[in-house]
Amino acid sequence: MRKRDRPPLNGTSNRKTAGVPSGDPVTHTADSPMVRRDLAIVTLLVCLASFAVVDTTGAQQPASPRRIGVLLTASSPEEKSPQAFRQGLLDAGYAEGRDVVIEWRSANGNYDRLPQLAAELIQSKVDVLVVESTPAARVAKDATSSIPIVMAIVSDPVASGLVASLPRPGGNVTGLSSMGIDISAKRLELLKEAIPRLTRVGVVQNPDTPFHARVTEELKAAAPRMSIALSFVAVRTPGEIGPGVSAAGRAHAQALYIIPDALFLKKRTMLFQQASKARLPVMYGEKQWAEAGGLMSYGANYADLFRRSAGYVDKILKGARPADLPIEQPTKFELVVNLLTAKALGITIPESILLRADEVIR
Repeated sequence: MRKRDRPPLNGTSNRKTAGVPSGDPVTHTADSPMVRRDLAIVTLLVCLASFAVVDTTGAQQPASPRRIGVLLTASSPEEKSPQAFRQGLLDAGYAEGRDVVIEWRSANGNYDRLPQLAAELIQSKVDVLVVESTPAARVAKDATSSIPIVMAIVSDPVASGLVASLPRPGGNVTGLSSMGIDISAKRLELLKEAIPRLTRVGVVQNPDTPFHARVTEELKAAAPRMSIALSFVAVRTPGEIGPGVSAAGRAHAQALYIIPDALFLKKRTMLFQQASKARLPVMYGEKQWAEAGGLMSYGANYADLFRRSAGYVDKILKGARPADLPIEQPTKFELVVNLLTAKALGITIPESILLRADEVIR
């Protein structure tokens, strides 16, 4: 046998793989370089796929917007003060739709609607409730002890039983006080200074509003030193406005002092009409009244209070407890005088008042 025809040893071919024609079958063992390379590629692809799955499922999903309920007693959401709350949230970095959703409810001056509106907001599972007034705050507190409540405009939260104290409110209620009681006598002093001949004032109050009793006591204590006699008129419903103003006129009142109240704010046009018929100048606590035709207003800036209430909402959404957030008081008090009204009523406002006024409407 010739050497080139000798059969291969152990029945295996001695041909090199690289030289095998494409039609020749080739068998690779598990430890061959090509198999090891293919296994490495498969392993790498599996690892990458598993990482991709982990990354997809573990990625942080966008948080749902937090829900804020705003319970208004007399205002509408489009008015200046409630809109200041919206601006306060924007200033704190919240975008509506993306970060927060605001649920608005307004009783339009009808206190009887407040419980139903508060229940609607609670059922919609709001994270925070913002309330405009003392009646709204009382209704909200009675309706829930778990949802945080932020007061925007409440005259005396301690006397109204809403909080334990200003430094440590306790419970689920916090926010701002408008100090409506503390500056009641100051309003009467300004009215007397504007009309030096003033000796009798008709005081319009709503006995159903909790803090009005305290205000009347403050006025009774302050009036004698100003040589002013007071005639108190109770108005609980819109239908009692006309008869109430007429009663003040019969008592020879020379001006009307209207204690701030959601009902009176909502029905201020009706009040002005009745006061105009009786030719009685009006003093109130909010700038809107002087702008709408009242003689004077002196009190906290309600828009500023609403704006600042957004700061409380921000803290609560970030984990703060209402019980630990002290009640804040106003930082701005505005004196507004309407000279157009004064001229129409034949009243000359002293220069001392005009110089101190934050705004004079001419």
